[in-house]
Amino acid sequence: MTGMNISNDILSVDAAMVRARSAQAGYEAGGSQSRYDRAALAVGWAIMQPERNRQLAELAVRSTGLGNVADKIVKNHRKTLGLLRDIRGVATHGILSDDPETGIAEIARPIGVIGAVVPSTNPAATPANNIINALKCGNAIVLSPSPKGVACCEMLLGFIHAEFDRIGEDRDLVQVLPGQGSKAKTQRLLETADLVVVTGSQDNVRRAYESGTPAIGVGAGNVAVIVDETADLADAAGKIAASKTFDNATSCSSENALIVVDAVYDAFAAALAAEGGAVLPPSEAPGIVARLWQDGHMNREIIAKDAEVMIDRLGLAGRVPSGTRLIAVETEGIGPDHPLSGEKLSRIAALYRARDFEHAAELARRILSHQGAGHSVGLHSRDADRPLALGRDLPVCRVIVNQAHCFATGGAFDNGLPFSLSMGCGSWGGNSIDANLNWRHFMQRTRVVRPIPPREPALDEIFGSYWQEAGK
Repeated sequence: MTGMNISNDILSVDAAMVRARSAQAGYEAGGSQSRYDRAALAVGWAIMQPERNRQLAELAVRSTGLGNVADKIVKNHRKTLGLLRDIRGVATHGILSDDPETGIAEIARPIGVIGAVVPSTNPAATPANNIINALKCGNAIVLSPSPKGVACCEMLLGFIHAEFDRIGEDRDLVQVLPGQGSKAKTQRLLETADLVVVTGSQDNVRRAYESGTPAIGVGAGNVAVIVDETADLADAAGKIAASKTFDNATSCSSENALIVVDAVYDAFAAALAAEGGAVLPPSEAPGIVARLWQDGHMNREIIAKDAEVMIDRLGLAGRVPSGTRLIAVETEGIGPDHPLSGEKLSRIAALYRARDFEHAAELARRILSHQGAGHSVGLHSRDADRPLALGRDLPVCRVIVNQAHCFATGGAFDNGLPFSLSMGCGSWGGNSIDANLNWRHFMQRTRVVRPIPPREPALDEIFGSYWQEAGK
């Protein structure tokens, strides 16, 4: 790229930021809870209105080559509906609390202009989620889509602006960086926004944290799921198959490794076969690896593709049962020399045999340490203590119990996690948050601190028990 083009890229970002700052200042100055809520609902309807939802889903698949239309429609609808449920009635404007006991009042304050980097895997649902959270809390937002996601983000923006026109809201509150995506534009956005939120490329996450701007980046997924000897095997197989095949495994929460204890290994394999899961022996692993990874990159003719396409490109046509929906490859290897132990972004899972639950947990630890630390682990079990054991021992922020993993990790109507498409992975994943990205991360607070009667304790109140144990 020439210096002139880089300069033009920077100027285009700066111009968008000027408009966003002006719009945000007016949004905040004339802000109210009803205005913030109305703007958030406008964005929700912009993506959830059925015809627009379908257009976005079709364009996303056509332009990125990832996922499938039917599942993207479901994702756009359910993720947005769940988020709107989560934020309904939440106070994000004005005085949030005033506690006479502490003398502290808390006032909600916007952050300013949010810069959001959008992945190609979810070029409509992820930006919509970020936009709704930003507007709910009084912010403006500027999107930087991946090159293949530009068209989808621009279509979403058009639908949002049409809704804004209906309610008289400022279009400049929500913008997409003009033209094709580029590293120079993204870098400038990272450097000039008030907060950057990055989902997707770990290179972009690292650049965000190095930009000097407050940043929220989320970690890489590489989900391992344990099936123990107490599990309902038919239920586990059904949920794993539904999750692994949803949107052709574009989710960072899709199962990448299945770890099954020896006592139920064969029975689980049969249950998985009944759900369209073809189990391949270790001898097939080298061929799968050679086709899935080419020149050090995952093969775009295989990743996030429909089952029939994947099977054909893997050279498995006629060699797996009719109706095969996913492939489970038996393997033992874990680490850089064993690509199947990492994220595969496809309807392919690695299948490990564990001696017992303790061995299964150790395999999960090794897989997560190789890739996906901090994200999540799944467990199919009737044992009430084992989920807590995994939560105490493994480097994960979420232990998903007896659920379809990709549906549950980002929030579901039948669990208590916030609806989100971006999962923080804590220090294990090099992230600043350990929770699902949600509205709380898009707001800051001013605290008014008044004097109260002093509450200074005597020394023996603090040290009494310690002195008794250790001496004074």
